[in-house]
Amino acid sequence: MNPRGNRMNRSPADRHSGANDPQPAAPLRADHLRFHRAHAHLAPVFGTDAFALKAEAFARFFGTPVFLTAQTAVVVIWIALNVSGVTGFDAYPFILLNLAFSLQAAYAAPLILLAQTRQAARDKAHADADAQHREALAVASGQRQAIAEQQAAQLMELLVQNTRLTEITKALSERIEGLTLELHERVLSRDSGR
Repeated sequence: MNPRGNRMNRSPADRHSGANDPQPAAPLRADHLRFHRAHAHLAPVFGTDAFALKAEAFARFFGTPVFLTAQTAVVVIWIALNVSGVTGFDAYPFILLNLAFSLQAAYAAPLILLAQTRQAARDKAHADADAQHREALAVASGQRQAIAEQQAAQLMELLVQNTRLTEITKALSERIEGLTLELHERVLSRDSGR
């Protein structure tokens, strides 16, 4: 059986709706992230391996209230234990505590600075992608505006042509009416003359 013949035998509504088509057309989807895909490699701050993920988690943890509270608790307990005499591993100038803070700062500062630098690079890349997206939207909007103006001009031209055709049709209708009346009078005068 001819598939084209089968298609022609369907009702106009079925032909229009695409009923019985083997593969309906998939709806077109806009890729809203198309400008960001070029910067996807900037997503992880330290990379994607296990160390990078732990380093990023560690750098993020430094600014949390949990870290600040825990660090404060450790310092208070440390000082209380050494001042009260329960233990004497770090006497009053607390040299060991200072050493621990220095060690923590030596590791934390580069991680935090690296995280901030990479975040700034990601933010700049996303801002550039957003700017490209806004520019693409502006171009598309300008194109749509130009098309709308062109269509409005075409509609105005069609209206002018329609008005002219209406005037011509009216003139022809009046002329036909006049000729019909004249012909009718001639036919009547010829019939009355007999």
